[in-house]
Amino acid sequence: MAGTELGKQISAINIEKVSKQKTRKGVFWPSFLIVGGGALLGIINNQFLAKIAMDGFVGTLRSLGWLYQVISIVSLVIVGIVTFSKIGKVRLGGEDAKPKYPFAAWFAMALTGGIATGVITYGVNEPIIYFSNIYGEMEKTGVEPGTPLAAIFAMGRSFYNWTFIPYAMYSLSGLVVAYMYFNRKKSLSVTASLIPLFGDRITKGIWTSIIDTLSVLAIALGLASSLGAGLALVGSGIEATYGIKQGPVVWLALAIIITVTFTMSSLKGLDKGIRILSDINAKVFYAILIALIFIGPSLYILRTSTAGLGYWLQNFWEWGLDPADIGGEALVMWWTLYDWAIWIAYAPLMGIFLAVISHGRTIREFMIVNWILPSVFGIVWFGIWGGTALNWQQNNVVDLAANIKESGAVAGLWTFLANLPLGVIIIPIVMITLILSFSTAADSMVRTIASLCTINIKHDEEPASWKKLLWALSIGIIAFVMVAFAGGEQGVDGVKYLAALGGSTVLFVFVLQVASAIKMFFIDNVE
Repeated sequence: MAGTELGKQISAINIEKVSKQKTRKGVFWPSFLIVGGGALLGIINNQFLAKIAMDGFVGTLRSLGWLYQVISIVSLVIVGIVTFSKIGKVRLGGEDAKPKYPFAAWFAMALTGGIATGVITYGVNEPIIYFSNIYGEMEKTGVEPGTPLAAIFAMGRSFYNWTFIPYAMYSLSGLVVAYMYFNRKKSLSVTASLIPLFGDRITKGIWTSIIDTLSVLAIALGLASSLGAGLALVGSGIEATYGIKQGPVVWLALAIIITVTFTMSSLKGLDKGIRILSDINAKVFYAILIALIFIGPSLYILRTSTAGLGYWLQNFWEWGLDPADIGGEALVMWWTLYDWAIWIAYAPLMGIFLAVISHGRTIREFMIVNWILPSVFGIVWFGIWGGTALNWQQNNVVDLAANIKESGAVAGLWTFLANLPLGVIIIPIVMITLILSFSTAADSMVRTIASLCTINIKHDEEPASWKKLLWALSIGIIAFVMVAFAGGEQGVDGVKYLAALGGSTVLFVFVLQVASAIKMFFIDNVE
């Protein structure tokens, strides 16, 4: 009876906390209205939205490509120093802080919260696109397309785009937020991560609303465009595999399934929803990798992956500091810089999520789980998926390049899967994994968006359910409407480029976070 009464009291306290939460109107309303307005413009005139967003995005990449590359390398260097120096011994929350989550659960949430659907979508397609020079990526590299060296280049470039450098961005942003919140006792927000540079005045007045609003906009639009592309991708897989023509009905069914999945997970909270879904998703990832290790050409995978790593290290500084003047726009701007814009767009809010789940861990443990292990996972994933695809392409098992040229940049995935032994079993598993992958990224980010729209929320408090529900439904509805009524897969272009343009805006916030990290860890006293 005493336990029951205690439980009721705790529940009552939690309900009271939620009921007392106040909305940050300066963040919530601008974000919500701009996201809705962008979607409405996309419905009315998607071509206009896509042109405005694309022109702005391309303009920023051409003028700021050098800054993207410099800040990415600086992030990598800082993360490396922090991880392996004495700073790594500092515990988030103080010496007596205890971790809430066991290692495996913590890693599952960190990995799946940031991985989304990218590795599944591009694990096959990206290496083949480079190898075959489908969009002119190899023209300025000096590497002949379709050769063994092209396969090594393709593997190395994929590793470069998907491992240590982008995860350094996530990790650095998350570390600054975590240290300021747990050790300096500041608010759980993007703005608070800039206090080392500007002092507490940055958290007052209009700047705090502007900075946090930009961060919310970037990730909300990014999730909407990612879900829209996911609907079209899974829809194309259903059509190619089962002959069910994709269209509004298929997209609506998929949108409902995915939106309900990540909405329910978010509403159940971090412990009862996000953690469980992340664990399931991570185990599916591991199972797929193990299966493909046995199915694929193992020796070729090991050799090409090793050589690819060597090729990347050999070209580290050239690739890392090329704003497109060396490798050309087809390779650098439309792959690497575009990727950096999306990763940076996600970094501030992804950083908040990584911070929330890392209380009680040392900085070194934080970096191992959020930087090193996800990067190793990326190498293994692209090594196995990309290595198998490249081997098939070179040995004429299946012409994935022709399939991509005919049907688009992500079309090779389903052709690849269809030619696997047990493909009839693996294809539906991959479709489910795509749904889970987006859901585990979306549920964590919906929670984070709702938290950022709440005044003085604590890391162990859940934001109001209505906020999570509103943002989840908004993202799902925008994605479906853009796909169904604004031009199919191309219908998400407007929101996609708008999201990437948002990343260009968030770039300056991220640069300030990097500067904060330098001041905080190398100039100020770290305790």
